[in-house]
Amino acid sequence: MSDPAADGTDSGPGRAGLPAGAGDGTRAVRAGLPEPVKHEPTLPGPVFAAHFHLPGDPTGPYTYGRDENPTWTLLERAIGDLEAPGQDGVETLVFASGMAAISSVLFSQLRAGDAVVLPDDGYQALSLVRAQLEAYGIEVRTAPTGRDAQLEVLDGARLLWIESPSNPGLDVCDIRRLAEAAHARGALVAVDNTLATPLGQRPLDLGADFSVASGTKQLSGHGDILLGYVTGRGREAMAAVRRWRKIVGAIPGPMESWLAHRSIATLHLRVDRQAASALAVAEALSGRPEVTGLRYPGLPGDPSHPVASRQMRRYGCVVSFTLPTRARAERFLGALRLVDDATSFGGVRSTAERRGRWGGDAVPEGFIRLSVGAEDPADLMADVLRALDESAR
Repeated sequence: MSDPAADGTDSGPGRAGLPAGAGDGTRAVRAGLPEPVKHEPTLPGPVFAAHFHLPGDPTGPYTYGRDENPTWTLLERAIGDLEAPGQDGVETLVFASGMAAISSVLFSQLRAGDAVVLPDDGYQALSLVRAQLEAYGIEVRTAPTGRDAQLEVLDGARLLWIESPSNPGLDVCDIRRLAEAAHARGALVAVDNTLATPLGQRPLDLGADFSVASGTKQLSGHGDILLGYVTGRGREAMAAVRRWRKIVGAIPGPMESWLAHRSIATLHLRVDRQAASALAVAEALSGRPEVTGLRYPGLPGDPSHPVASRQMRRYGCVVSFTLPTRARAERFLGALRLVDDATSFGGVRSTAERRGRWGGDAVPEGFIRLSVGAEDPADLMADVLRALDESAR
């Protein structure tokens, strides 16, 4: 195969025949593909290499397997083309997991004495990150995602970390407003875009410096790989992220990278189907008296819908709600037939779990996070409603 550029920035229009105004489906199917070469595959297979032939001075894109890999390069180009299509000066780096990607931004951009603003209702592993940041002498401030509450604790911060929609509560904040306020105070802005995916929203277009996500979830969508990525603009900032990846060795395997790239080709189909089904399930749940605290940003009556409708193009696949008791929630989960009782979200097979079992989320004992898959919507809704009926007995 011909060597793709190693800097991850060549994701502009024209690559592999991609028109500048391509729609999401066209872009997802063709994102990151190399220029066609006769007798070579359209998507080259994974490159398994710890080292590369390197006579003379160590120049060129590929020298050692911890630094670069041709399979990563194609995947990074594909993700960059979804997160920031046609934009110059944008780089994407892939990681071994979503937490590796999150850690790379936080620990590469912050120093002892800095302050960072985190959401207090975000992904539960952020509490582990907070403890480590504080151990390194970094001040951590927190505020809820909803009502743009992080604005109140921005002064003097070096970095603002946004998670919108938040996981698992599904609150939404005005990313553009927060980014403008943070930049006015000299702070960088990172957005966890895992739940939305780049087909749901593009944080860089809304003013963020970094878009960070777990590719384990809907981006790859099949529940069979761990992956993370960071897309950002700013040569120095991304160089620091790249250096962190090299230092800690938080690199994905070539097979995982290839599987993720292959899966991106169906992202638009999965996202559209899952979002439509999630809305239908949320609407069905809204009529159930035992269901409280129902959240889905795509519901017109959801508290986050006005903001979400301004900055999101698709509303995701996760619905959250609360059943009266822990026992009722567990009976509901046990009665489901088409929904697996499992953690994570975004896969083609629906999953649900009682989030309180982990102990890290400030949610009621009966709180359910339901990730809507690609099953037939009518079958899925029937299964959920039947399980609710059975769990009442």
